[in-house]
Amino acid sequence: MKFFLPALLITVAMAAISLFVGVSEVSLLAIVSGQADEKMLMVLAASRLPRTLALILAGAGMAVAGTIMQMLSRNRFVEPSTAGTVESASLGMLAVLLLAPGLPVMLKMLVASAFALAGTGLFLAILRKVPLRSPVLVPLIGLMLGGVINACTTFFAYRYDLMQAMGAWTSGDFSTVLRGRYEVLWVACALTVAAYIAADRFTVAGMGEDFSTNLGLNYGRVVALGLVIVSMVTASVVVTAGILPFIGLIVPNLVSMIMGDRLRHTLPWIALTGAALVLVCDIVGRVVNAPYEIPVGSVLGIVGSIFFLNMLLRRRFRAA
Repeated sequence: MKFFLPALLITVAMAAISLFVGVSEVSLLAIVSGQADEKMLMVLAASRLPRTLALILAGAGMAVAGTIMQMLSRNRFVEPSTAGTVESASLGMLAVLLLAPGLPVMLKMLVASAFALAGTGLFLAILRKVPLRSPVLVPLIGLMLGGVINACTTFFAYRYDLMQAMGAWTSGDFSTVLRGRYEVLWVACALTVAAYIAADRFTVAGMGEDFSTNLGLNYGRVVALGLVIVSMVTASVVVTAGILPFIGLIVPNLVSMIMGDRLRHTLPWIALTGAALVLVCDIVGRVVNAPYEIPVGSVLGIVGSIFFLNMLLRRRFRAA
């Protein structure tokens, strides 16, 4: 834990930088000295602060969700964007737009959660039926399942002229996050805390059904709890900002290399690192092509692709 405080300070520093980076000028010196005008204070309170909180909550939640999925599937390559979970949540959002576009945000999240839960359950059911001779087959199955679900979503979106709306929640863009439009992410925060409370059970469940049952753990209930947490966290992020790929792949593997797999010790690190990673990617997206923004989902996609390729190459060299 001696490195926890420096890591926390780094995350806080990234959050502070996020508050003052953007097209509209927000000056720390002007705020501290009392010289900030009404417009500057409004931008800070209504846009920058909600956006920063949303980035922290989304990053922490998706990193923890990825960890739970890796434990339940017993595979290091699995996370919501490689298991069809985010694509299922997107399909749920499309269903809401088609059938009940006037639903409140919380109900939209619940519908997206139900679709995400169904998609994740289907993924795990397929894994039980397919002989897995290589760990790499697991994410490939998830990517194929996600591709099929995404194709269905795209078909209906194109059929009913909703392609532009679909792009809005699949880009992973926080530029539209304002006060009053991110509060659903506190659900992800609560579920992250719930995951920490049940961390020991997820650790035991990650050792397999037979081992867990012999220790007296109700494996089915733990899996159900994990799927609910993953589905609701993913849905809350998709409803708020869109798809954030590869967080649940990058962060758990990095933390596991350093601290091992005991979730009671690693989950705070995973949540903190996930928040810091999303903050850094968002700042990069705002700075690289200023005054325009690159969606944080695009930056994460590049970083995650490189990390995923590195994992594959390392596994290949070890096998050789």
